[in-house]
Parts: sequence; structure tokens; C-alpha cells
Amino acid sequence: VQLQASGGGLVQAGGSLRLSCAASGGTFGTYTMGWFRQAPGKEREFVAAISWSGGATNYADSVKGRFTISRDNAKNTVSLQMNSLKPEDTAVYYCARAAIWTTSARVYDSWGQGTQVTVSS
Repeated sequence: VQLQASGGGLVQAGGSLRLSCAASGGTFGTYTMGWFRQAPGKEREFVAAISWSGGATNYADSVKGRFTISRDNAKNTVSLQMNSLKPEDTAVYYCARAAIWTTSARVYDSWGQGTQVTVSS
């Protein structure tokens, strides 16, 4: 499967962005989908995950209550609505696919190319 992330940009603190990830060329609807991010000089970290049905979600503590992950299996897309953005949210955001329910980046087998999110103070 190929994953294409989009929607990043520059926003002021307190603002919102919506990231989207489109899947093509493979199976989407039976996989867990996740969002991860990597800031300069830091390890890639888990942000959010959603189960294949959309019935279960999981969020990093740092984004809980501000970010919402959703998916549309008919359109092969997963989205991340980011509200109340903070400068520490600045990073490259990646979408990824995993065959099981997990928040571990090592288990995700397909990754998008990343989209830059920059939050100014």
C-alpha cells in the first residue's frame, strides 16, 4: 500500500490543522492506522491510532483532548484533526499502517512520506 499524507502547514499557537492520509494500491480497511511525529533531533513518537473499524482510538497523553483521529474506509483515508496547537507540536507527521492494534512504530509496516507541521508562538 502507498500512503500519502497532506494538510501540514504553518499555524499560530492555538490554531488548528487537519491532516489527511490517503491509501492506495493495497489493503486499508482491515488495518490499524496511526499517526506519528518526529521533531528535529528527537525520536519518532506515537501520536494517535485508530482500529480498522474505527471503534477504538488511542492518543498520546500530550495530544489527548486536542487531537482527534478518524477514518473513512470507503474512501481509504485517515485524518487527524489537530486543535489548540502548541509550538511543541511542531514536527513532521507521518501516517502508517499496522496489521495489529498497536502504538509501537516498529510494528507499522507501511509509512507515508510525512507532512510538516509548524506551530509558531
